[in-house]
Amino acid sequence: MAKKSSKIKLPVRDKMVRTHRISFLLNDKEMDAVNRYVKRYRVQNKSRFYRETLIRAILKQFDEDAPTLFD
Repeated sequence: MAKKSSKIKLPVRDKMVRTHRISFLLNDKEMDAVNRYVKRYRVQNKSRFYRETLIRAILKQFDEDAPTLFD
């Protein structure tokens, strides 16, 4: 009896692939602050931390700038 081949198909996430690179510079005091934060709060992935922090700030600003019904 031959075994059936069971191929597991993973979901395609082409839309979520990160292809755009952004780089920025920090001065010594800013880098010290980031390093203290990373060490204190045990951040294991700095790239993810930077990305999430940036997007959180952007979304917060969008929310604050959105028109309201009663202004």
